[in-house]
Amino acid sequence: MNKTKCAIIGSGNIGTDLMLKIIHTSDYLTLNGVIGIDPDSEGLAMAKSLNIPISSDGLEGFMQMQEYEDTLIFFDATSAGAHKTHHDLIAKDKKQMIDLTPAAIGPYCVPVVNLSEHLKQQNVNMVTCGGQATIPMVAAVNQVSSVKYAEIVASVSSRSAGPGTRANIDEFTQTTALGLEKVGGADKAKAIIVLNPAEPPLLMRNTVFTLCDPTDQELVKESIESMVKRVQSYVPGYRLKQEVQFERFGSNNPCSIPGYGEFEGLKASIFLEVEGAGHYLPTYAGNLDIMTSAAMGTAHELIKLNS
Repeated sequence: MNKTKCAIIGSGNIGTDLMLKIIHTSDYLTLNGVIGIDPDSEGLAMAKSLNIPISSDGLEGFMQMQEYEDTLIFFDATSAGAHKTHHDLIAKDKKQMIDLTPAAIGPYCVPVVNLSEHLKQQNVNMVTCGGQATIPMVAAVNQVSSVKYAEIVASVSSRSAGPGTRANIDEFTQTTALGLEKVGGADKAKAIIVLNPAEPPLLMRNTVFTLCDPTDQELVKESIESMVKRVQSYVPGYRLKQEVQFERFGSNNPCSIPGYGEFEGLKASIFLEVEGAGHYLPTYAGNLDIMTSAAMGTAHELIKLNS
């Protein structure tokens, strides 16, 4: 099978992990370029050692290289601010962009929830690592009963949070909350990120709270467990840390939601853990692994659509 040529913009942790995933595991993609701005970066050095074309002059430098013409898919693993420039540069050439930053120029895309809705979009956004981990859980509850409010806390090792992640904390919380609403289906949502300095580093942990209309909690539990299995098809290290916990609120003990008022219904508390595959980064960096896995899976589906 002829593989589709792609390039990665960004030679940091996420870009390098994605590079190794594509090289070692993809049946649909071949890497035609790795693009950075630091000629001494480890990612560019690794790409060069693997005989992959590189540009240390950013995307504009790569656009002057012969490899640009037949590169059909670009993965952007830089920052929200830089992505806006990158999008403008390649949009005119009708190249496909898969955005791993919180820029959200294109529609939010979570493969197990709404990928089929966006397969013809030129730019699709992978939301955030917290979004990729938690939006499927909110969507699973919403499939059974309307979610009125969702709140998530994503805890990642500070070692796995590079300069790009740290520079985008505000965008992370805003983009994740919007993703919980637009893709997960919550009427209102809130997102929090915690950079955990613990040593040895802990795996990515996500806590998801949902408040939905009264319903059978066993149906909610089954929907959540089914969704977990679907995510595991491309992120094997994604799992429930413990059993889903439920609490019912009625007229005698309503729950108060900030900005929403009193609520009567079912609360679900979902506790997740994400272990990385260890292609480039340590296994505790599940926050990065879930992003690169989702991005590569999205590219595969785009290729299947157009084949």
